[in-house]
Amino acid sequence: MRKTLLHFFTIADFKEEEIWLREQHKKGLKLVKMIIPCFYIFEECEPEDVIYRLDYQNIKPGDDYWKMLEDFGWEYIAHCLNWNYFRKKEADISNEEEGELFSDNASKVEMIRSVLTTRLIPLLIIFFCCIIPNISRILSGEMVGPWARAFTIIYSFLFVLYIYLIAYCGNKLRKLKDKYSN
Repeated sequence: MRKTLLHFFTIADFKEEEIWLREQHKKGLKLVKMIIPCFYIFEECEPEDVIYRLDYQNIKPGDDYWKMLEDFGWEYIAHCLNWNYFRKKEADISNEEEGELFSDNASKVEMIRSVLTTRLIPLLIIFFCCIIPNISRILSGEMVGPWARAFTIIYSFLFVLYIYLIAYCGNKLRKLKDKYSN
């Protein structure tokens, strides 16, 4: 039997997403696929401790990527918005390195750098090209008419949302990058 759960994670919350997926598996729900923006499709299964890992790939990985992960016992589950989802049974892990997709910190830093440049920077561009000019028009009084109030509310909401997301994701990704850089 399948079950769909709705859960939102930002681009910086991939570690929390891994933990949440592991908890769902312990409850007897294994991930089978994702539907944009935040729908998780699960199948009922025997509850067990399974580690989930996410890897961000902005470009389509080559065959050597898939072969390497398969050789290390990782089961590929799904792909969603450039994130690849993998899992491995906790019982098959004998040390900390086997519980990670990539044990070297340089690979982790490169993944975070890729998320920053392909996800956070586009958010900044949208913010500076679309949201800021419209907020400026609202504040200067250029927007008049019956729709002005609705646009004021919408753009004000988007302004606050973007400021929060940019600050939250930027700060969290910077901390992760610093952690793996040391």
